[in-house]
Amino acid sequence: MIEIKRYDATRDRDRWDELVGRSSQGTLLHYRAYMDYHSDRFADCSLMALESDRPVALLPACLIDGELFSHAGLTYGGWLSDPRHVTGNTMLDIIEAMCRWMEAEGINALHYKAVPHIYHRVPAQDDLYALWRRGATVEAMNLSAAVDVRAGEQPPFNRGSVSSVHHARRAGVTVNRCDDWAAFWQMLNELLDERYNARPVHSLDEITRLASAFPHHIALLTATAPDGEMLGGTVLYLSPTVAHCQYIASTERGRQLRVLPLVMSEAYNMARSRGCRYLDYGTSNERGGTVLNASLLDQKARLGGRGVAYTTYRLNLKASTRPS
Repeated sequence: MIEIKRYDATRDRDRWDELVGRSSQGTLLHYRAYMDYHSDRFADCSLMALESDRPVALLPACLIDGELFSHAGLTYGGWLSDPRHVTGNTMLDIIEAMCRWMEAEGINALHYKAVPHIYHRVPAQDDLYALWRRGATVEAMNLSAAVDVRAGEQPPFNRGSVSSVHHARRAGVTVNRCDDWAAFWQMLNELLDERYNARPVHSLDEITRLASAFPHHIALLTATAPDGEMLGGTVLYLSPTVAHCQYIASTERGRQLRVLPLVMSEAYNMARSRGCRYLDYGTSNERGGTVLNASLLDQKARLGGRGVAYTTYRLNLKASTRPS
């Protein structure tokens, strides 16, 4: 029998993090030290699925206007399952128990950001099947671009990107891991403001605190000119299977020297050295996926990136059907 309980920070934190570490699809984003950095912005309503009082699955989640989101503050949420105890049949029971819990709490809708398959240590899409059986529908879909780093020692860049790597190297540009978060954040802010009238999701204080808390999971790679000027870079989130480019930025001079392909070449090397399967360049969408930034996606395609769907499902309990 599956029992659903709400996560309690005073007693469940260690059990939560331990299960994230051995789950089929847990990543950096799901550890409590990461989730709780923005706890002031979201009303946490994370759930634990228990079997004989033993956690077998976790749902990072928050409440917004009486609806359950998994998770509004994360790129992806979804049930994180213990591969030793959760099968497709178990997940059907977990989803059904979750729906009963939601009904008892007066929550009528679930917004569910599934963990993309490239982050799975083992196949674990039982949740999608169980949600479909309950009547869930696709609410949003964003398109990311990822490279299989197991394909070879060199990244599968097109001819133009390979030429850009050589061009940057001839200009004396080097790429290394860096701790100058302030300089990179200034560059990132200027780029986002100029092109998108936007700001990074994380403040400088937030990203430096997260990088300090997760030194083996968050890395800043930057391109530097011979005179020491920072020209571009990327923030990598490192999980067991994926090195994800959380932020990418360059200066005008960096773009003239074509430094980003060189940065991505080094990110590819880091992903390989960490034993990852994929280098993920991130999504290229706005408005829940209905708008595609075609030029941005083309840039990622020239760097070898191919499509990975980041899908959000909606389950309306009043309209859903119980599995037979």
